[in-house]
Amino acid sequence: MLPLVRHFTPDEANAALAYVRPLVEQLVACRGEHIAALEGQEELERKIRGNGGGIPPARLAEATAEVDAAARRLAKLVDEINANGAQVKDLDTGLIDFPALRNGETVLLCWQLGEDEIGFWHRTDDGFAGRRPLPLEEED
Repeated sequence: MLPLVRHFTPDEANAALAYVRPLVEQLVACRGEHIAALEGQEELERKIRGNGGGIPPARLAEATAEVDAAARRLAKLVDEINANGAQVKDLDTGLIDFPALRNGETVLLCWQLGEDEIGFWHRTDDGFAGRRPLPLEEED
């Protein structure tokens, strides 16, 4: 059985931003930490492949643990955002969507970190490139 999708009005989605925005801010910051940890791990692995680089094996284990910890924090934040009815679309930019109804069709209210409020929507197949300004009620 598929889980029920919560549909938001633009006002409900904007109200949800009070809780979701700080989570998205943490998500974007954590994604940066995850990328930095991955790059550090890859650099260590390059040095070890080269000639061992005099790197103690414990250092690679620490780097791997850093990557794993950041990935777990990312997953937890995504889960928490999803639990609030929003859908994470881009970890790097903090792009999220809130399902909504428009003429009986599920569409997505689109918000990106840095925007004051939700001002756009798009069809589920259109994605970010197909964003249209609110309101939803206008006909195509």
